[in-house]
Amino acid sequence: MSIVEELADKLAKDAIEAADTLDDDQLVNRIAEVIGASSPSTEEAYRTAVRVRMAEARARRYLEEQLSKGKAAPDRTG
Repeated sequence: MSIVEELADKLAKDAIEAADTLDDDQLVNRIAEVIGASSPSTEEAYRTAVRVRMAEARARRYLEEQLSKGKAAPDRTG
């Protein structure tokens, strides 16, 4: 991972956590705009990291739901 990708990913992680803490769903986008004003390539790396992290979080929630449903299902063997 390049330095740009590493920094963008760290910032994405922190921004997502801050947005959740502050209940501010636009914080991530405002940070992207600030980055883009000085470095479009860093903005793109940041936006990519945000998308990847958010998609992974949604997928994990779905997986947890499915596992919970599986544990709650009655045993239909034998």
